[in-house]
Amino acid sequence: MVVLSSTLRRFRRRTAADAGQAAPEQRPQPAAVDEATPVDIAPNDPLLAYLQSASGAVDVETLELDSPALAELKAAGVKLAVPLVSQGELIGVLNLGPRRSEQEYSSDDRRLLDNLAAQAAPALRVGQLVRQQQAEARTRQRFEQELEVARLIQQNFLPKQLPELPGWQVAACYQPAREVGGDFYDVIPLADEQVGFVIGDVTDKGVPAALVMAATRSVLRASAQRLIEPGQVLERVNEHLCPDMPAKMFVTCLYGVLDPATGRFRFANAGHDLPYVKTAEGSVELRARGMPLGLMTGMSYEEHETLLAPGDSLLLHSDGIVEAHDPQGQMFGFPRLKELVARYPGGGELIDLVLADLHAHTGPGAEQEDDITMVVLQREPAQRSNGRVTPKMLAEFDVPSVEGNERLALERVSGLVAPLGLPAARLRRLETAVAEATMNAMEHGNSYRADCPVTVRVYGEPSQVRVEVADRGGARPAPGETEVPDLEAKLAGLQRPRGWGLFLIKNMVDEARETTVGERHIVELVMHLEPVREEGDDDGDS
Repeated sequence: MVVLSSTLRRFRRRTAADAGQAAPEQRPQPAAVDEATPVDIAPNDPLLAYLQSASGAVDVETLELDSPALAELKAAGVKLAVPLVSQGELIGVLNLGPRRSEQEYSSDDRRLLDNLAAQAAPALRVGQLVRQQQAEARTRQRFEQELEVARLIQQNFLPKQLPELPGWQVAACYQPAREVGGDFYDVIPLADEQVGFVIGDVTDKGVPAALVMAATRSVLRASAQRLIEPGQVLERVNEHLCPDMPAKMFVTCLYGVLDPATGRFRFANAGHDLPYVKTAEGSVELRARGMPLGLMTGMSYEEHETLLAPGDSLLLHSDGIVEAHDPQGQMFGFPRLKELVARYPGGGELIDLVLADLHAHTGPGAEQEDDITMVVLQREPAQRSNGRVTPKMLAEFDVPSVEGNERLALERVSGLVAPLGLPAARLRRLETAVAEATMNAMEHGNSYRADCPVTVRVYGEPSQVRVEVADRGGARPAPGETEVPDLEAKLAGLQRPRGWGLFLIKNMVDEARETTVGERHIVELVMHLEPVREEGDDDGDS
């Protein structure tokens, strides 16, 4: 009946001729037909219900209803209202004013009007349907154009290609539930060969979501180039988005920075689904707290980091996976996804297996409920050559030859080695050896020259950790040219301090070697992850 209200906005008043035949000698000349003032009939007006149930022409003057539309029709001089009904639905009303002869409408007139209404109603309904379809076609065309604009915006801002990182496999999957989704991901090249990874979800669809996504991506890229820490980047993005964020919209987003050389991954989370890391022991969640972007200003974002060891993989994902339902209404769920990450390798193979398991869960022919986005980072496992494991470099960095900077080398090496499982006591011994070797390199090798930094390299293998500390002091004295350290002689002042640094280093680690390559003097420190137990050694850590 709501459609009927718009159909009945305009009424024509009969003033040109009577419904009956006029005598030939009294045949009137054609007269203009006056168009009555449009009359609105509200959907809840009782006149509509009355006309729906009427069996023929209705005498408007004698009809008594508490109806604003009826009062307006009477004021307009309408005498008869003939309902136009098609397939039991009232689609219009034929209204007639008084006859020119000033006589009442006869029964023949009414039968003629009823027959006319019966034939006119289907034709009028067809015309209404045609106009409705035309209007829907125009609306659909505008909607399709809007979706095309949103789709182009979104495609333009998704990465054209994924980076090729030596020693890594990077794979991504994006499947919108509709023509345009709210998910997005990005890969951002950063300084020092680091790479930023982004995955997010805008709480809407269509052009508004595409525009918010584009704004988020642009601000995030600009902030990532100026700020180092992921938490600070998200803070800056949130401050920029809040003033212009449309009502009832926000963005969940996870931003992380990968150092491909070391496997160090620093991240912050703005309310997005937790990523998973596959390790040799299973899979773990990476947790960091933070509000979604665009909700409130002044938000801070926790920042955490993890070390992706050789063979580990990291999955960033959107909620379209875990919130998918089976025919019984059960969700796919986080535990199932976590188990898949633990069970399967990373890379594109993990994406394929997750999609296959998701399809098995939802069932054949199920409509995709939400966007599905995945980004997988997989660090290649250590390679074997002739049965031996090829060392994997975890990091290479320079330490300025300034007194006290041995502490920087100690802390950096400790952060890289700690996740590998070296016992705490043995880790402290390695830290002492690294600090001593770095201090010797700065003092005796580089003579504390600012233009000669100490280079530190850290290698990881399944069974050991190896640290190289290199200066530019060239070859050292041959072994026979240095005194063997003697504690009593040193306490008595009979022995020079030179040589004691290397003596201390060799007693702190499992293996220590010196080599010289050109002007580079290298001290190599080796610590076994599983120490070899010697006779009389109770705990392997003394």
